[in-house]
Amino acid sequence: MAEQIPLALGFQPRTTFETYWPGDNTEAVRHLRAMADGNGERFLFLWGCEGAGKSHLLQASCQLAHRQGRSVSYLPMRLLRQLGAEVFDGVEQQNLVCIDDIDCVLGDPAQEQALFALYNRLHEQGTDFIVAASSPPQRLAVGLADLGSRLSWGLVLRLIPLNEPDTLVAVGVYARQLGLELSPQVSRFLFAHCRRDFSSLRVLLERLDHATLAAKRRLTIPFIKALLEELA
Repeated sequence: MAEQIPLALGFQPRTTFETYWPGDNTEAVRHLRAMADGNGERFLFLWGCEGAGKSHLLQASCQLAHRQGRSVSYLPMRLLRQLGAEVFDGVEQQNLVCIDDIDCVLGDPAQEQALFALYNRLHEQGTDFIVAASSPPQRLAVGLADLGSRLSWGLVLRLIPLNEPDTLVAVGVYARQLGLELSPQVSRFLFAHCRRDFSSLRVLLERLDHATLAAKRRLTIPFIKALLEELA
């Protein structure tokens, strides 16, 4: 079950380290790559605002580890919280476990007890473990004190949102990965008329890629305007 969880939900094939422009997050990416390789810290706590790239980097870590023959579990709690605490059963048998949006289940006594038990099992098994949240451990609303202390056990890394120049570079890198021809004018239009965090722009680029292929059209500003009107 644990190994099927990420496959059932579906990794985005391009959520890799190669498609992530780090900006000021080079050190965080270095630690995540090392853990995915099995040569880094045993426990990492990754935090940052929405759109900073936490989910992208957790999936990138899982995909890198998987390519190297390691077993992985990626648990996006925003999607899995309705399944209950049994979602954590057996995941300690993996080589790498990534829990995304852990703050979504904090405050639920059953979930917190299950997470506390999971931390202990992971520690005993020596499993590599990454947790992502929107706030650092000391600012999370954790009811179970012992779980709160576990969340602070490892290295805490903050993801710094990309500034405007870095976001433009990241958009260009991702567009090239998709095979999209992104002119400077189109890039500026996207930045002026859409949400400016890279996660939102990445999703939009994927939609534009599908739309241009379906219509057999080049990516132009009128084409983008028409698609944005449809999405609205």
